[in-house]
Amino acid sequence: MANTFLETPVEYLKGVGSTRAELLRKELNLKTFGELLTFFPFRYVDRSKFYLISEITDDSAYIQLKAKIVRIQTVGKAPHERLVATIRDSSGEIDLVWFQGVKWVLEMLTPLQEYVVFGKPALFNGRWNIPHPELEIPTTKPLPLNETMRPIYNSTEKLKNKGLDFKGIGRIMKNLLLNEKFVVPENLTPDILQNLRLINRQEAFTNIHFPQSPDLLRKAQTRLKFEELFFIQLRLAKQRSGRLLKHEGHRFLRVGEHVNQFYHHHLSFELTNAQKRVIKEIRADLGSGNQMNRLLQGDVGSGKTLVALMTMLIALDNDYQSCLMAPTEILARQHFANISQMLSDLDIRVRILTGNTKAAERRELQEGLMNGDIHLLIGTHALIEENVQFKKLGLVVIDEQHRFGVAQRAKLWEKNVITPHILVMTATPIPRTLAMTLYGDLDTSIIDELPPGRKSIVTRHLYEPDHGKVFSFIRGKIQEGRQVYIVYPLIQESETLDLKNLTDGYQHVVAAFPAPEFTVGMVHGKMKQKEKDAEMKRFIEKKSQILVATTVIEVGVDVPNASVMVIENAERFGLSQLHQLRGRVGRGSDQSYCILVSGFELSAEARKRIATMVRTTDGFEIAETDLQIRGPGDLQGTQQSGVLDLRIADLVKDEKILKYARSVATDIIQDDPVLAKSKNDILARHLLQIDRNHQNWGLIS
Repeated sequence: MANTFLETPVEYLKGVGSTRAELLRKELNLKTFGELLTFFPFRYVDRSKFYLISEITDDSAYIQLKAKIVRIQTVGKAPHERLVATIRDSSGEIDLVWFQGVKWVLEMLTPLQEYVVFGKPALFNGRWNIPHPELEIPTTKPLPLNETMRPIYNSTEKLKNKGLDFKGIGRIMKNLLLNEKFVVPENLTPDILQNLRLINRQEAFTNIHFPQSPDLLRKAQTRLKFEELFFIQLRLAKQRSGRLLKHEGHRFLRVGEHVNQFYHHHLSFELTNAQKRVIKEIRADLGSGNQMNRLLQGDVGSGKTLVALMTMLIALDNDYQSCLMAPTEILARQHFANISQMLSDLDIRVRILTGNTKAAERRELQEGLMNGDIHLLIGTHALIEENVQFKKLGLVVIDEQHRFGVAQRAKLWEKNVITPHILVMTATPIPRTLAMTLYGDLDTSIIDELPPGRKSIVTRHLYEPDHGKVFSFIRGKIQEGRQVYIVYPLIQESETLDLKNLTDGYQHVVAAFPAPEFTVGMVHGKMKQKEKDAEMKRFIEKKSQILVATTVIEVGVDVPNASVMVIENAERFGLSQLHQLRGRVGRGSDQSYCILVSGFELSAEARKRIATMVRTTDGFEIAETDLQIRGPGDLQGTQQSGVLDLRIADLVKDEKILKYARSVATDIIQDDPVLAKSKNDILARHLLQIDRNHQNWGLIS
């Protein structure tokens, strides 16, 4: 049942009105009482605690002081004058500054009067000050309980100009909570509340905004974090259960000639134990009669493509076709070249389809797909076009799927009456908490073992003045017969500038490695496909020793002879991207190296990213650190998924709560797959309300 009070437009709240309501909508996307209620404070200030002026540091946020005014002066002339009042306590002095309402504040201040001062310190010309503080005359009366912990809300300049700074937002929030019609319906069952000892929802919302004690604040936070994560997990568990119940899958029971021929006579190396385990998990899915929806995680070079190929051969042994969709043409062509080579001695027809495929070839491809002559089709997003139809599509493999929009991926479902099996691959290891939250409706397989003979890549951090050392090292490796990548950043917003940096870098490298002794190639996204392919072919065929490139080589380039990766301006790359680029080397048996080159001035985040890269090559550890640095934001395309609009929970800090939420949700769905039992009515209603705002893409996450 809808709560009409919480759906009331925010303009009808006391202290808001139409102008402020429009600003709240534009600045914070808050339109209703309910949305305002879930705009949580990001910090609380304990009003019962007083600081000494000498205790102020760079880390100080909002603080409370008790001090006397010792000087008052106005500085400058109207309309740019400011009021400065100096206060002193037993430990030192600090200035209070007002840029607005100078005349009014001046009349209010009393020299030598002791005040309680509340505000946020700022450093100006080497001296601490507090702009526009709150002042009160000290009182012996204790603060009301609900004012002991003061909430601090995020705001914007436009909101502040209309009186909606953190204090203004706090005032309207209090008006909401004190409204006689303020009722928050419960959305968890009595069993959950009792078993987990959670406070009720109304009490939680009241204490998250105006805590009556630190203990009640903790209880409110725990309750609301659990609720947020629980309904994500319940939704995913229900989707997974529904898929298993409703979606019949092709039953692949036969492992026949194609798999056996390839495995026993054409595979030149032994599968790792991790690959064998994953193939066993996939085979169980394929033979179950349910449609497979499995996520395959594996670090760069761990052998995911081979697992995908073995899965496609199982499909072929059961008379079904397969397709593999990659996010870029370079990656699609790399897959096509590798798979074609591995199957070269077998009677298996593999074709490729991209946006650059000519019309006549497309017609021939379509004919081959419809009559079953083509067994495996590899391509880009061109695969999802309506006119690409198969005779019997049994398996879809999606590589680096987070690069595709959810609507694009979903179109693959329309290729068959019975939905094909889905194998989703990613070379970017996903943190446990993110995988549980974003991919909770998929079964997960992990290849956590590199093929034998692979050596760990040595990573070093050097600075721009060290280019001489870097070039000397490169020269030595080239003389040993190895090849080198030198990568420059390319950021969408400044392509022209970055392209100039790349070109300048290329000229610098050519000058350091002159022809005819050395050959230097260059690849970037602005080049025509034929030019890119020609440069890549030269590098693959060892006709060039150095490839200067942008991140177009981030995925899909497999040159085992390349053993050195130099990343210029490394501070401008994200951690995941640095890890992906490093994965372009170390693909042969030779020792490989990654050299991160940066300027001396590094932000704390950039320093942490680079230190992580130097410390470890473990993709899962890197993914966890990346999540800590960036938050879930747009990791793995979470923004487009619509799943991770987290208001209060934190996937890094709240992993324990997430595991509880997942466990409770799983148990409920195992007992009641479609939430039909009366005891779960309250959960079903709230889930329905959530689903109004989410397109159901869970079937092809």
